[in-house]
Amino acid sequence: MAASSPTYDLTLLLDSTADADRRKKILADAQALIGQHGAVAGTHDWGVRPTTYEIDKQAAAEYHLIQFTSPAPRPLLEELDRTLPITDGVLRYRIIKQKLGVGSVPDLTVGAVEDTPSSDDDTDYDER
Repeated sequence: MAASSPTYDLTLLLDSTADADRRKKILADAQALIGQHGAVAGTHDWGVRPTTYEIDKQAAAEYHLIQFTSPAPRPLLEELDRTLPITDGVLRYRIIKQKLGVGSVPDLTVGAVEDTPSSDDDTDYDER
């Protein structure tokens, strides 16, 4: 029985001050490159969010997640690692290979995050 191709997560932090057409082109180019070597399994636009620390003097970034599979991922990963760091408008990126059986991507859109209940309601810890 042949093993299925693993799923990868490509998280992109794009410069939120860059032109909207530029940001769309970056996403389209990444998806086209993935399409040449594999298949896009899902895309998630998480919108503009503050970063934990400033990146290139930017306090916020536009977050995107592209999930993909590839039967031969090495050339694709090498090409992404070559092109993304030198692409104007990409502040940071991260590629992570998912473990088999990992659940679905959480809904991190702005409205969904604000509607989540606070976790400090019923805490089980000692207040010593």
